Amino acid sequence: MRIYKFILITLAVCGLLLTSCSINKLAMNLVADALTGEGGTDVFTGDNDPQLVGDAIPFAIKMYESLLAGNPTHQGLVFTTGSLFVMYANAFIQGPAEMLPHNDWQAREAAMNRAKNMYLRGYNILYDGLEAKYSGFRQGIANEGTRQSFLNKIKKDDVGFLYWTVAGGLSAFSIDIMDFELSARIPEWNAMIHRAYELDPDFGGCALDEFFIIFYASLPDTLGGDPEKAQVHFQRAIEKSKGTSTSAYLSYAQSICIPAQDYDTFEENLKKALAINPDDDVSSRLVNIINQRKAKWLLDNAWQFFSFLPIPDDF
Repeated sequence: MRIYKFILITLAVCGLLLTSCSINKLAMNLVADALTGEGGTDVFTGDNDPQLVGDAIPFAIKMYESLLAGNPTHQGLVFTTGSLFVMYANAFIQGPAEMLPHNDWQAREAAMNRAKNMYLRGYNILYDGLEAKYSGFRQGIANEGTRQSFLNKIKKDDVGFLYWTVAGGLSAFSIDIMDFELSARIPEWNAMIHRAYELDPDFGGCALDEFFIIFYASLPDTLGGDPEKAQVHFQRAIEKSKGTSTSAYLSYAQSICIPAQDYDTFEENLKKALAINPDDDVSSRLVNIINQRKAKWLLDNAWQFFSFLPIPDDF
């Protein structure tokens, strides 16, 4: 039914392009609503072929960008376009780059720079969306004295914006920790993601808890890091997902076990991630398949992260 709705609306847009700008903008709103409506992203997240989705997303992003250029205030388009940039950078650029062989360091560096650029493109689109909804948001959230007053304006419906904005910014910073302009924004991202958790701790099931595993484990305590809180959110993610979150197991193995040089727990969590059947939850099938590829790679290359493991003979 959705595809027929999309075709009819698209035909309507083609005809209305010849009429007034106000009618054209109305038609653009209808197309935008059809594309960003409930369940629209399942065609991506429910797929079982990461390469197919990875090849398709750039076209989808450019299509959304084109629609957004014609209707820059449409919140659905802003959210979908920005979040797609962040998701694509993570799953299809940074993730594969991290698994490249050591002798492909030039390709890895180029891919990581590209991922940072994609993260920031999504981040800026999402920040623009928050600015459009709450005038003065960018400047207000950056100022410690006015930050809380702007956060108090945020509603539960905005949690997705907060989540993906912070994810984009922190992911870009993780690639280039010498980017001091980004590092200066960590306090506001910290406040934003905590406001998101305050408003909707169950957003995306356990997405925020999964986020906090990495957040608390990766940052120094001066910037908000806290390994004990990372442990708390790991347990919450496992409880909320009933043990079916590949992201939680993967994040724990990388963020907690590697720094602690705890190989046994590292192996245990990655094997739990691999034991999950991706088909049990169609809405997260793609994420689980991608995570399981990373989990298998981590197990096969554990010697790179644990100093006491032997180096393979063929290295």
